[in-house]
Formats: sequence, structure tokens, C-alpha cells
Amino acid sequence: MFEQPRSQSQSLAAFQYPDFALYQLARLFTVLATEMQSVAVGWQVFELTKSPLDLGFVGLAQFWPALVLFLPAGHAADRFNRRNIVTMCYAGLGAASTILFVLTLAGSPSKHAIYAALTLVGVVRAFNGAAGQSMVPQIVPEEYFPNAVAWAQTVFNTAVIVGPALGGFIYALFRGPAAVYLSSIIAAAISVIAVSRIRLNPAKREKEDVTLETIFAGFRFIWEKKLILGAISLDLFAVLLGGAVALLPVYAKDILHTGPWGLGLLRSAPAVGAVLMAVLLAHRPLKRHAGTTMLWAVAGFGVFTIVFGISRSLIVSLISLLLLGASDMVSVVIRSTLVQLSTPDEMRGRVSAVYSLFIGTSNEFGQFESGVTAQWFGTVPAVILGGVGTLVVIGLWAWWFPELRGVDRLAGGLEIEEHETP
Repeated sequence: MFEQPRSQSQSLAAFQYPDFALYQLARLFTVLATEMQSVAVGWQVFELTKSPLDLGFVGLAQFWPALVLFLPAGHAADRFNRRNIVTMCYAGLGAASTILFVLTLAGSPSKHAIYAALTLVGVVRAFNGAAGQSMVPQIVPEEYFPNAVAWAQTVFNTAVIVGPALGGFIYALFRGPAAVYLSSIIAAAISVIAVSRIRLNPAKREKEDVTLETIFAGFRFIWEKKLILGAISLDLFAVLLGGAVALLPVYAKDILHTGPWGLGLLRSAPAVGAVLMAVLLAHRPLKRHAGTTMLWAVAGFGVFTIVFGISRSLIVSLISLLLLGASDMVSVVIRSTLVQLSTPDEMRGRVSAVYSLFIGTSNEFGQFESGVTAQWFGTVPAVILGGVGTLVVIGLWAWWFPELRGVDRLAGGLEIEEHETP
């Protein structure tokens, strides 16, 4: 059974459960580690190669392991203790930072050595995505799950704000990435300690034999649940097309004419908007029309991507990225709540693995796509085309998945209105 909450504050309902607070502390330092590391890697690779395409390969190196491993990762999350898996994943992130630190101290590393270290990050993310997401319902009761999602995203994006800015500052202060990688190692160690102290609410899960049928059960479940399929595939294509973040080093250096500190601010801006929106949603949760709100929010993501693409002002670029992040946060809270509450616990690991592939790794593959299109068409046209593509996807998904428009209420259980396909 879940521990009784320590107070009755509805806006802080999820934090009344100590294990949720411990998990968010662990996530805070893990994301700080990865975001600081991302700034250092991006700047280091661009200084080594001067090629946007190589920035795309930074994303691809982290994407392909998740593509290969997401099925066994999901099965592991439904078969073994999810907390232990997450603990090992956080330790793996620390190991990747250690490799980058040692490579940098040894001299100017090749881009291929950096890609190899980032491949380990991709392996870790595959298992962490499945186990971490499916662990949350074992920490917080369903009635508080929308609140937990909002606060989890607040913690995540707070780290995304602080991490890049801190990474850029440390990089500039110590004139190189080594100190950034060392900081990431320390942050990862704190995460391991925090998550190892979590106690999960026991859930009855039957041990299934490992067969092709059980491994692919998550795919089958999502395919049959058109509501979930529409929600996660919408974000997949929106993020895939709108992956402007990969090109931020180019914008910072060649278009906005700033340095590592400016790159850190640009990387932090979407998270600032996301945090502000997440806090608002935690205090004032959505009451009605959740599905339609999600569609409009993703459309806003596309519009603000276009604005960023055409901007030549650092201020305008920061504002557009802030609004982009706020729009994305609305869809994240709705989508995450919808997926977890629509999935039985014995399937959550496998469904979360597919969800992580669609959502989490779409960022990395979106970076690769942005790098390729920037190489072909130029940096600015690549970002603008991505934003326009996102708007096209919104129109198609609103037509093909009327179930999305039918989602009305989330809190207290899903409430869905029927909508016919036009």
C-alpha cells in the first residue's frame, strides 16, 4: 500500500509521498548531468569538425541503441525490479561521463570516440525509459498521477534550464569540456544514491516466459489502443520534424554570433517555458477538452519553431524557444497521463519502452534529421521546414485520430467523448 500523504495540499499532492520526492531528486541530478554533458559534447564536436552533419551524428549515436534495445528493455521492466534497473542506468550514465572525461584529459579526442561514449548513453536510455516511466505509478496513486506528471516535468525542465547554462558556464570558465564531464560524474553519483533508497509499492505481476508474443505485446497493445497510438505518434513526428535544438551550436556561433554562454541560454529557454507551464498546470490542472488542447499545443510548437528559424535576434530567439517549450509541456502532461492511466501495470514496462522509443529517442533522431536537412538546404531553411512539417502533421492527425479530439477529462480517470471522423 502507498504511504498516507503527510498533508492535504492538492497542488503538492505527489510530493506528499516521500518516494516520489526521492525519485525526483535522482532525476534532477541525472538530467543535470546529461544536459551539462550535451552542451560540452555539442560545442566540442562542432569545434573539432565545423560540420552541422556531425552534430546530427551526436543525436544518431544516442538513438540507434534505443531502436535496437527497446523491446528487451520493456520486457525487463515488466519482469524485474524497476528500481534496480533505474539504479544501474544512472550508474551507466556516470560511466559514460567518465569515458568522455578520460578521453578529453588524454588529448583532443576523435569524433568517433565521442560517438562511442554517447552510444553507451543510448543503451542506458533504452532501459531507463522503460523502467523509469513505468515505476511512477508504483510510487504515486492514480488519483494524483496528473499532478505527479506536472511536477515531474517541472523537475525535469528545471534541470534542463540549469544544466545547459551551468554546462556552458563551466566550459567557458575552465576553457574546455573536462570540468563539465567531471561535474556530470558527480551529479550521476548523487542520483544513484537517491534512487537506491526508493521503496516501490508492490504490484502483482505474473512472470511470463520470454517469447516473441510477450516481447511484442507492447506494440500490439498500442496498435489496438488507437488513442495511445495517435498521441505518441503525433509527438514522434512533431519532434522529429521540429528538432531545432540540434542546430543550436550553429545558430549560436554563426547566426546569433554568441559563445558557449549564449548556447547554454538557448538550450535552457525551452525548459524555462516548460517549467512555467508545468507549475501552472500543477496548480490549475486542465478541467475539460484535454485532447483538443493537446492538438493546439503541438501546433504552437510548430509555429514557434518557425519563428525561431527566421529570427536573427538573440532576444527574439530566446522568447520563441520559451514559448515553444511552454506549448510542448501542455502536450507532455496530457499525453503522459493518458498513456500511463490507459495501461495495466503488467504491461507498463513494454508500453513505456515503445513510448520511450517514440518520444524520448525522437529527440535524438530529430537531431540527426535536422543535421542532414541543414547540410542539404542550409540551417535556417531546415528549421523553418521542420516547423511547417509539424503543422501539416497536426492537421493529418486531427483527421486520422478523432479519438484524440474526444479526450475530455484526465483527473479521476479518463473521460472520453465520441467523435466521428470528418
